[in-house]
Amino acid sequence: MPGICTGRVVAVTGAGRGLGRAHALALAAEGAQVVVNDLGVAADGAGASSGPAQHVVDAIRARGGRAVRHTGDITTTEGAASLVATALDTYGRLDALVNNAGFLRDRMLVNLDEDDWDAVVRVHLTGHFLPLRHAAAHWRAEAKAGRTPDARVVNTSSGAGLLGSVGQGNYSAAKAGILGLTLVAAAELARYGVQVNALAPAARTRMTERTFAGTMAAPTDGTFDAMAPENVSPLVVWLCAAASAGVTGRVFEAEAGRITVMEGWHPGPSADKGARWTPAEAGETARELLAGARPPQPVYGAP
Repeated sequence: MPGICTGRVVAVTGAGRGLGRAHALALAAEGAQVVVNDLGVAADGAGASSGPAQHVVDAIRARGGRAVRHTGDITTTEGAASLVATALDTYGRLDALVNNAGFLRDRMLVNLDEDDWDAVVRVHLTGHFLPLRHAAAHWRAEAKAGRTPDARVVNTSSGAGLLGSVGQGNYSAAKAGILGLTLVAAAELARYGVQVNALAPAARTRMTERTFAGTMAAPTDGTFDAMAPENVSPLVVWLCAAASAGVTGRVFEAEAGRITVMEGWHPGPSADKGARWTPAEAGETARELLAGARPPQPVYGAP
């Protein structure tokens, strides 16, 4: 039976391992033709290898699917442009982009140097922006030529981007930035037939299995593996499919068997003096408003 992504071409970044690999396999199982991007770096971003991407391509083809490898660096203009070009040259179209690539260099803020900040922000935030920019340019050109696409973008944020995470200031800032980028892209690209959403997944990957070893371990008794990355992929597949029409500018959490729509910032208690406050008045009023406000969710890892 045809799947919900039959005939669609989807590019997935960071698809050689973990969540990206699960997404690529699930998309192919639902009929998508997949561009499997992975630079093949270590967990901290060092090195490079074509092996991880090729292994996923081989797995998809072994199951009767269609996939092509892309090992360009999507944090560069050239690499991001070639990702889109690979889809167009191989399959003649691009229908969806799943931005997923990333790595960690965790440090407490007082020990976090500029290189580790820049590297993590580059792979997560710039690594979302550049593929999105080049895909969007293609879809805009198609729309202006009278071939309005039915396109999708799924960005990957994190609970760290929603709440913060101790020891992950660089990662949390980048993942929060992805949420802002998602909202802007959804608003700007709607006219060209593009829907843009974000996902904050919780699953066992190279980035989580050591940091959160206790909660990420796979069960040994045959019970449901709540942290398996494959649990997140069905929502990604649906968001890439034509069936998700009308869903854009949204942020979802996905973990185990649970899907949550995140509602973001909404105005809470407010006061308007109608004139300028004195500092003392502003402070007293702020405390009164805070007393009636919903308390924030705790930062991950906070005591």
